[in-house]
Amino acid sequence: MAKRISIESVMRRLLSLRKARLVPGILGMAVFLPMVCHAQQGQPPSQQGSGMSGIASSVIAAPVYDEKRRPITAGGFVDKGPVVFEDITKQAGLSNWIHRMGVPEKEFIVEANGSGVCLIDYDNDGWLDIYLVNGSTFKALDGNETSPHAALFHNNHDGTFTDVSAQAGVENDRWGYGCSVADFDNDGWPDLFVGNFGKNRLYRNNHDGTFTDVAEKAGVALGNWSTGSAWGDYDGDGKLDLYVAGYVHFDRVLAEALAKDASNSACLYRGFPVNCGPRGLPAEPDHLFHNNGDGTFTDVTEKAGVEDKGPFYGFTSIFVSLNGNGRPDLVVGNDSEPNYFYRNKGDGTFEDQSYVSGLAFNKEGREIASMGIAAGDYENNGLIDFLITDFGDDYKVLFHNDGETGFTDVSYEAGIAQTAIPFVGWGDGFIDYDNDGWLDLFMANGHVYPQVDQHDWGTTFAERPLLFHNVPDRTGKGRRFEYVPPVTGTGLAVTIPARGSAFGDLFNDGKIDVVINPIDGPPVLLRNVNPDHHHWVEVKLVGGPRSPRDATCATGYLAANGIRQRQDVLASGSYIGSNDRRLHFGLGDASDPGRIEIHWPSGRKETVKLPAVDRIYTITEGVGITGELCGGKPCAEHGVAGKTAPHVKP
Repeated sequence: MAKRISIESVMRRLLSLRKARLVPGILGMAVFLPMVCHAQQGQPPSQQGSGMSGIASSVIAAPVYDEKRRPITAGGFVDKGPVVFEDITKQAGLSNWIHRMGVPEKEFIVEANGSGVCLIDYDNDGWLDIYLVNGSTFKALDGNETSPHAALFHNNHDGTFTDVSAQAGVENDRWGYGCSVADFDNDGWPDLFVGNFGKNRLYRNNHDGTFTDVAEKAGVALGNWSTGSAWGDYDGDGKLDLYVAGYVHFDRVLAEALAKDASNSACLYRGFPVNCGPRGLPAEPDHLFHNNGDGTFTDVTEKAGVEDKGPFYGFTSIFVSLNGNGRPDLVVGNDSEPNYFYRNKGDGTFEDQSYVSGLAFNKEGREIASMGIAAGDYENNGLIDFLITDFGDDYKVLFHNDGETGFTDVSYEAGIAQTAIPFVGWGDGFIDYDNDGWLDLFMANGHVYPQVDQHDWGTTFAERPLLFHNVPDRTGKGRRFEYVPPVTGTGLAVTIPARGSAFGDLFNDGKIDVVINPIDGPPVLLRNVNPDHHHWVEVKLVGGPRSPRDATCATGYLAANGIRQRQDVLASGSYIGSNDRRLHFGLGDASDPGRIEIHWPSGRKETVKLPAVDRIYTITEGVGITGELCGGKPCAEHGVAGKTAPHVKP
């Protein structure tokens, strides 16, 4: 139990933390009280004041109810319509694992944000496995109860999964948040980084179904509170480097004292007490670690020009080569603070273009909560766009890539803003759920304050996901998104306090599925059962000697069916998690899979003709096709895996 401390000592602690970035206010804490305003149809909610306590914008939008007077966040269901996802959690064997994070009341901010989920083929059998990060409790930290454990679920190739986390050594008995997947030692086996409240884990793959935590030896354990992480070879030496985002520098003794202080009016949501933060609390800085190639890393944050000067409250981070040249740029979503965008200069350093790029703020010129980040080319113009999820009472921001690393907020024009305002968004993804060759949008949602269920505010703690279909706009020249209503009893009608989500082809059938890691509950596996019969191809990339072995930040451009699609190999994304690393391309009704032009991290460009549709190909840099799967098994009519198909060098 924490010792009792006086208000005077709290004040001294707060004042001592001012150097770590505090905003003036009562007891040194910022006071952000909500100002009521109403959203007009088709227009963003207006802003009043400078914000509110919590992971929130500074607005309150008019509540939205369905015809049965249910809040739209847990209502709005329809009896008929397209059935895209089916909840198969129980049949798949995932329902017995439970995520836990603090107490149900969520007294402190460490208990509210939930955890990520990563898709990882840890045993290299060609089938995606699932890693679910778990939280913890203060009782567990104090040794008064067993720590919740993370879960690694092995894919059994038959639609079911088995929890092998204990045998694999990845239970992570710490308070977990984010994870990311990459082969940091270039041995051909995926490794796993886990960000914690407490020291982090770097699980090195031992090639035998087990992992060893090497974070301390590697120099990336840190401490306090790490959230999202990203991998990319920023300096072009062929070795993957690691970026770790920091959130709040959480002081438990101080937090407990503030929670017991009945006179403290800083921690309010709509005038009612909730957990404090992040605004007004000191932030935990971000770190960039250079891979030394010997199992260790060196902190090069300041040297590389990515110093978290705020510091700001970091959530999800992504390395992605915006120019498709294999040189990864860095995007960091900051909660209730400006986002970061660092452009890779190609000399081992970055240039901070957060503000000039347009990614720092929404189009109203204000910061958003920035939980999840999805990266994808939804217009098929070769440029990466970003969807960044946000708190409720505010719209989620679609940043359109205008070229030359400039972005414009097109959320309302694209048709996603108004529908999403009541929802608190977390994990998100650009996914082509119907394989028509155009990327659609998925958002997982859930409130941070369980107290909302006690009030008639038109919102709920457990919320349903949102799906938007990519369609031509009214001019026929651009693209917009069309809301897909949730059919009762289907996956889109599942109401949970969602947090992390990951997207990938879990059943090797060419359809993108969704795994969601809610807070305080079992995971949810949404299998893609969309009735389309469109064709597709997927591509696993293997880097050559001058690229990272797992080809992180490589870009593939597939020319087929009259369009040119772009996909990137990313080690992180959504909300502090990691998706399927294979490139997925929907082909519509085309029977010719076309040619894929690959831009490798080494700078090499290579074009490969794909022989057939509905296949999962492995392409190795400088060699061509070195593997081919049909339904998760080697394609017999094309011989054994390893036979090389023709490829063309520039």
